[in-house]
Amino acid sequence: MPIDADSPTSLQYKRVILKLSGESLADSGGRGISGEESGQIAQQIKSAHKSGCQIAIVIGGGNILRGGQFSGANALVQEATAHYMGMLATVINSLAMQDTLESIGLTTRVMSAVAMDKVCETFIRRRAIEHLEKGHVVILAAGIGNPFVTTDTAAAQRALELDADVVLKATRVDGVYSDDPEKNPHAVLYESLTYAEVIQKNLKVMDATAIALCNEHAKPILVFNFKKDGNIVKAIKGDTVGTWIGSTQKPK
Repeated sequence: MPIDADSPTSLQYKRVILKLSGESLADSGGRGISGEESGQIAQQIKSAHKSGCQIAIVIGGGNILRGGQFSGANALVQEATAHYMGMLATVINSLAMQDTLESIGLTTRVMSAVAMDKVCETFIRRRAIEHLEKGHVVILAAGIGNPFVTTDTAAAQRALELDADVVLKATRVDGVYSDDPEKNPHAVLYESLTYAEVIQKNLKVMDATAIALCNEHAKPILVFNFKKDGNIVKAIKGDTVGTWIGSTQKPK
């Protein structure tokens, strides 16, 4: 029997954190914000939301600024300051995604870990949950508000705070590989991994702190290719897509 795309009962995950890189909003050069790229992601998010899933989004800022560029010969900007600058970049991306989603009929809220009440709400856990339960798409900006913390770790942290069922890590490849598939044609795609295997194999999935948080609290991660239309919906329904990471191998 085909799955009813509009039936919440068909969902594997009822509340998710969708982690997007800043580059996912950019053109092929990886810089700036592309209306076309943002619009394609927004349409997938709309389809997933229509199926009944509660969605909170964490977006990186690498398409605008990375703290790491302020190093070496350009070290006049202190590293902590560079991280704060990166947080502001995530707010820019979040506001762009907010308007993109609302242009196709979704109701959204941007909630920032750094207070800036002229442009968005400040993150409050209970309020974020209320928004999700009302059917709003919540966009979580500025990481967790502290330097030296990546947006990967912010996604893991918010997944725990908001009691999300899974962290959906959206990438441009089909999941987690044994090596860079763009450089090594023999790289193997993993269907399932444990947190321990991710650490032992030194796989570049998310940063070590994010993996440790998910491991400690048994919060699963699903790494998948968001560029393939329909993959976000497939992910929330529990279809075989991408690489599933958990305390044990994913049950067959």
